[in-house]
Amino acid sequence: MQSARFIPFRKQDIVDMCSQELNNNTQQTSFKQFCDLLASLIHYDYHSVLESLKNNYAPFDPNSDTRSLAPVSADQKAQCQREFAKDFAKVLNAANFEVITNEDLQEALNEESLFKVRLEVEFDDFEEVVFYRRGESQLTETISSFWGMRKKPLHFTNYDRVAVFIRFKDSAYFAAKNKMPMGFEPSSTIVKLFQNVPKADLEMLFPNSEVRMRPIDKIIIGSSALVGGAVVLITKLGASIVLLFALLAFWGGFRNEAVAMTQQHFITFAIGMGVFGSFIFKEWSKFKNRKIKFMKALSDNLYFKNLDNNAGVFHTLIDAAEEEDIKEALLAYTFLLKSESGLTAQTLDEQIEHWFKAKYQCDLDFEISDALEKLVRMRLVTCTSDVYSAINLEHAKTILDERWDNLFQYN
Repeated sequence: MQSARFIPFRKQDIVDMCSQELNNNTQQTSFKQFCDLLASLIHYDYHSVLESLKNNYAPFDPNSDTRSLAPVSADQKAQCQREFAKDFAKVLNAANFEVITNEDLQEALNEESLFKVRLEVEFDDFEEVVFYRRGESQLTETISSFWGMRKKPLHFTNYDRVAVFIRFKDSAYFAAKNKMPMGFEPSSTIVKLFQNVPKADLEMLFPNSEVRMRPIDKIIIGSSALVGGAVVLITKLGASIVLLFALLAFWGGFRNEAVAMTQQHFITFAIGMGVFGSFIFKEWSKFKNRKIKFMKALSDNLYFKNLDNNAGVFHTLIDAAEEEDIKEALLAYTFLLKSESGLTAQTLDEQIEHWFKAKYQCDLDFEISDALEKLVRMRLVTCTSDVYSAINLEHAKTILDERWDNLFQYN
């Protein structure tokens, strides 16, 4: 399995882990002050990204409780959707999410669901669909079959976090199909965030997924109805049906002997038809109840997996992206600070990855380019002949202090 970019430790944990790598208590105290300044500046940078996402999402936010000063034209709304999609993808990348490929989605549709529900998705309803994941693990669960008599372990790929970006087609498409959208508006954009989603169950995250009976369920219900119906027909209506066929044969000229139908025969036939009708209704109810049971299994599953919806999603992701940026910058700066002669990007990357694996039993693909780009831009690291060096802590704190003061100077 490919190593993930996501650093599976909290920001405060990374601060403590990096602090332990420094030599003395004085340096550690100064380093923690440096961490607070760096985190504050990165937080300020992400505030503008959050405002951009909020402003571009506002025209099509399905949960908005505010009024607009002026109507938004179709062209303006389309432009906002494009800008939002671009910024949303950048934030997800900064939060170390990976795009789930179309091949992975197709595999999910072909694989059997872990909670034994067959779903169908109408992909034509969507103008754009993008799934993202972060954190991948191999898990095992015991699956029961044949009414619990048979149990077997099932190995599957699980995604720790899954973000969903979906844009629906316009109202003209739904009008042409004579189809009323349920739970969403044409041309709207929805974003959702889920946790602990098996790869085989990705299709349950689509807003228009519908429960369908699996072949085995149809066979079980169909065979039960067939056998039960035959028994009812034979035991309750057998004699009446034979008598009725004989009467019809006499009326049609295929039988010479007259058939006498008494009131008792009609009463018996009516009772038998009532029993047969109640059996048909019972089997139909059984089919509907089984489908309701599957829909409940789907909704229960989504209830515990759903983390956030719409505007709440990018608030959560901004926080995640901010934390990832801070963690990456702190790790790169710490290891450069420890090096007296500086390090190349590749050597620094290898040292950090080896440190995580040896000391914390964690395999990851560290984003060295992002970390160094941010540190160089903030003038905390210098680069000479592809060798990076960290400036000393006191000087770094001064630079961050000056930048923070400049942000709040008014001309």
